Parts: sequence; structure tokens; C-alpha cells
Amino acid sequence: MISVAITKRNNEYYSILFDGHADYAESGYDIVCSAVSVLVLNTINSIEKFTDDAMTTEYDEESGHIFTTFPKSLSEKSQVLLDAMLLGLEEIKQQYGDEYISLLYKEV
Repeated sequence: MISVAITKRNNEYYSILFDGHADYAESGYDIVCSAVSVLVLNTINSIEKFTDDAMTTEYDEESGHIFTTFPKSLSEKSQVLLDAMLLGLEEIKQQYGDEYISLLYKEV
């Protein structure tokens, strides 16, 4: 299962943690894991390319671990990109079920 933890501070994105693999199908054929990966990596790359917002990202492909933190307030553009990513993740969860992806929202 892919576990996603979205942390906000004062209603602003602070960090996003992805851990695990969906295990919907064997490696190379897992459409759930692929869809999540595309959404996440495209969002991170888009924030990096199209904004000046600061972020740090740790990544381990084998374990499915991606941890991104945002040390400063994000621009509206980055917030929209993250909102769109979460919309896509919610849709994947709705389409394929809780056994493949979980989303946890936290306020710190």
C-alpha cells in the first residue's frame, strides 16, 4: 500500500510523505503505483521548474519513499499544483480502493 501523509502548518503545505508501493500488480505492471508516481514526480518537478519556492526532497525508488518539505510559505502557483496532485490521488483512491493507497491529512 502507498501511504501518503500531507502535513500543513497554519493551513499551508509543510511536507508530503509517500511510502510504499501499491501492490496492485507485479512490478512493471502496477498501474496504481505508476499513476501515483507520475502525479507526484510531475508535481515536484513542476514546482521546481515553474516557481522559485524552496523545497527539499528525499527519494528512494526501491522502498517507494519520497519525502518533500517546504520550509517557507509557498506561492499560489505551488499551492495549486499540490492541490491538483491531491485531487488526482483522491481520484485514484476512489477508483481503486483503500487497500492500495491511504491519505492522511495532518495539521501541526
